[in-house]
Amino acid sequence: MTDYPRLSAGDSASSFTLPDQNAAPVSLADYAGRKVILYFYPAAMTPGCTTQACDFRDSLGALGAAGYQVLGVSKDAPEKLATFAARDGLTFPLLSDPDLVVHRAYGAYGEKNNYGKIITGTLRSTIVIDESGTVELALYNVKAKGHVAMLCRKLGLAA
Repeated sequence: MTDYPRLSAGDSASSFTLPDQNAAPVSLADYAGRKVILYFYPAAMTPGCTTQACDFRDSLGALGAAGYQVLGVSKDAPEKLATFAARDGLTFPLLSDPDLVVHRAYGAYGEKNNYGKIITGTLRSTIVIDESGTVELALYNVKAKGHVAMLCRKLGLAA
């Protein structure tokens, strides 16, 4: 079986440290006492991932005002993430997880249906973590388009 256990509300969020787009280490512990939106996406600069990242970028005001920090995670190298951030004006940390350790810890890796073919890869997922490090919301296999607006509705925020 290639699926990893998915998280549910009330679970403890696993600690991690990953390099960001500038190769600087970013840890979940850096955001202790703050709310975090940790989202996993398959690949930087692909159409769906660009749509989703730009939607998060465009919603940072509302999310930040409500106390949320957005962190994007993919298996891309920091250099590619830096290009993605610069190309699309992404001002939140993009984290590199090439060994998929954090993907697996958060249940964001496994089997998925890609145009009718079952493959193993990143599951587009969003985990909302509260100030105490507890999972508040875990969403798996989300759609790129419209996801941020749906997430804001679930969190009771205006996007």
